Amino acid sequence: MERATAWLKEKLDYEFRDVELLRQALTHRSAAGLNNERLEFLGDAVLDVVVSEVLFRARPTASEGVLSRMRSSLVKDSTLATVATALGLGEHLILGPGERRSGGQQRSSILADALEAIFGAVYLDAGFDEARRVVYRAYGERLEELPESAAHRDPKSRLQELLQARQIELPSYHVESVTGKAHRQSFEVSCRIPSLDTMTLGRGRTRRQAEQEAATKMLALVEDG
Repeated sequence: MERATAWLKEKLDYEFRDVELLRQALTHRSAAGLNNERLEFLGDAVLDVVVSEVLFRARPTASEGVLSRMRSSLVKDSTLATVATALGLGEHLILGPGERRSGGQQRSSILADALEAIFGAVYLDAGFDEARRVVYRAYGERLEELPESAAHRDPKSRLQELLQARQIELPSYHVESVTGKAHRQSFEVSCRIPSLDTMTLGRGRTRRQAEQEAATKMLALVEDG
């Protein structure tokens, strides 16, 4: 465990009081001895709380739906595996012979589970504050430079989230007209919110384009209202 202990100190600035917790966190179920499945379960919960807190403080006006999607993007297996790979975690995994021969040290699901298991092990070893610090250290800029989630979604989704946050009924979309020949059709779609006595119109080559334009106009009205 000396090599793994030195690696953890260098990468995450943490030293285990109980080194056996680190051994267990690094042990895949394919290997003999205690494996990391229970620690992964605990670490998953710790990570959820840490990331949720970061997002809650960083995005004070975001709706529950937006916060949930942002959290999901930060704690999903592919993100965890990317973080684990950057840390060099795969080199320290304890795998069964078959799993190692098949490249298990590079498998995303195994890396993700092991990283969560480390978070869980730190929590047991030193408590939540230290586990939170280790998560921050592991994630680095991912928690400092959060994506502007709403800016990357389509207007219909943004409108829906805004209305839900304000407890306003959701809009209805209706095709008002279709003109032109089959290969060059033009759609006109209305977006209505009866409780606000508001309607907008959008136009486009497809129904979707027209709906998005109508939603964009409605979004501007609701945000200004």
